[in-house]
Amino acid sequence: MKIIVASDSFKGCMSSKEVEESIKKGILKANDAHEVLTFPMADGGEGTAMVFCDIIKGKMIDVLTTDAYGKNVFTKYCISQDGNLAVMDVASCIGLNMTPKEKRNPMIASSKGVGIMMKDALSRGCKKIIIGLGGSATNDGGMGVLSEFGVRFYNSKRELLVPSVYALSQIAFVDKRYARLPKDVEIICACDVKNHLLGKNGATYVFGKQKGIYLNQMSEVERGMAHYCMKLKQTFHVNVNEFEGSGAAGGIGSVLLGVMQAKRVSGIDLVVEYSGLKEHLQNADLVITGEGQTDAQTLYGKLPLGIAHLARSYSVPCVCLSGALGLGYQSLYDEGMIGIFSSADRAMSFQMALQTGSEKLEALAFSLTKFMDGIRK
Repeated sequence: MKIIVASDSFKGCMSSKEVEESIKKGILKANDAHEVLTFPMADGGEGTAMVFCDIIKGKMIDVLTTDAYGKNVFTKYCISQDGNLAVMDVASCIGLNMTPKEKRNPMIASSKGVGIMMKDALSRGCKKIIIGLGGSATNDGGMGVLSEFGVRFYNSKRELLVPSVYALSQIAFVDKRYARLPKDVEIICACDVKNHLLGKNGATYVFGKQKGIYLNQMSEVERGMAHYCMKLKQTFHVNVNEFEGSGAAGGIGSVLLGVMQAKRVSGIDLVVEYSGLKEHLQNADLVITGEGQTDAQTLYGKLPLGIAHLARSYSVPCVCLSGALGLGYQSLYDEGMIGIFSSADRAMSFQMALQTGSEKLEALAFSLTKFMDGIRK
């Protein structure tokens, strides 16, 4: 059989490439007659830049930036060989997984670090920037990004505001006189989220809880975001809420799409386009995808869903191998999956699951291959 492996990373455990190598190893251990092709994938979340770097044979650049709480951190992004293209993901500097759950405070988190990365790429002469908008810890509407490009926000006392959720409702005046927004640069938002900035399906109500915003804070945060949106419209003459994907990354999408006139492209489609995966799907017998946990959230544009749809369009069966299965994963069977399996073979702590992730996944791929080979006899 010709088997295509196109998986997301298992966040905090294995990169996409490591996941696929474990699956490939398990398949070939069961039957080395199978042809296994691996295509590291990402959907705009954590690991997008690294995946692109492998695909385009670029180089990873070190940059000093800040995390969601203003602490200096070194991170990396990808630059193409000709220096014209930069690929970065917001999760690399303001990622949700960078801070333990008990220490997260989205009310003071800022997207400033993303602006610093963008400016670094521009200083190197990049003419196109692809930004993966998944996995952010922030909900500041991209206020931090704008501030890094020289936009200043003041309260009613003409005091300069530090970008944060708290600051959104305090904005009385936005000063763009010193703004140095990107010019003659193509910005692409790699994002499979279509949520708008505001509303019950917007950034705060849909993604705020996982970032640490309490239910009793939601309405107050939403009012602040609506006020911020109004002030941006007064200043830049654009309604940033009207764009699909404006709610991505805590509202960073609204600034990139509305103020900086970026384009939104499906992160999965973008990676697939660059990878050459479609060419090999034409005569494939099976596609295997995966992610750290598969549940109802996967239906909101996560990578396994996109791979399942792509495989179905080529009439190739698709199987999902995940670290864990959560509530609602069964709905993926209606989207083209023929099998969804977890590598967790017994009850274990989260730490143990991380430590044994690779060997458990390899064992699952081994068992799946033995099963398939037995059926085909």
